[in-house]
Amino acid sequence: MPPERPPRSSYVAWDRATLRWADIDVYGHMNNARYFELIDTVVNDHLAASVGTDIRALPAIGLVAEVSCRYFAEITYPGSLDLGIYVERLGSSSIVYRVGIFQGDPEGGGALAAAEGRFVHVYVDNTDPARPVTPLPPEVRAAVEPLVTS
Repeated sequence: MPPERPPRSSYVAWDRATLRWADIDVYGHMNNARYFELIDTVVNDHLAASVGTDIRALPAIGLVAEVSCRYFAEITYPGSLDLGIYVERLGSSSIVYRVGIFQGDPEGGGALAAAEGRFVHVYVDNTDPARPVTPLPPEVRAAVEPLVTS
């Protein structure tokens, strides 16, 4: 059975992106690599805006341990995208995000995700990336706690 397309109501915070001609591949839909760029960008944009300092300067930084994407409907040029985000799991040294990518009218065809990404950050020592850090930096925990869904 195919996975269910998540609705907009599944997501807590939102960002927006504009499609560029360069995002479209030879088949006329958004290139797979662009989905992953958007997923990475919306997570880090949220962190950068919410933490209130340069996230690269914290004593612990989030490294991507896993990223995946489920595709439900084509995204085509031209247009804009709504990017929804929530935290699926907030651990002691890791965070699992879900990012919904939507195109179109929220009351019409854009009510369900065209794609959904799963993005996992594992926090490591900023000076020794081989060493996981527990607990998460308090600034990061405070920034993502509002995104946690039950």
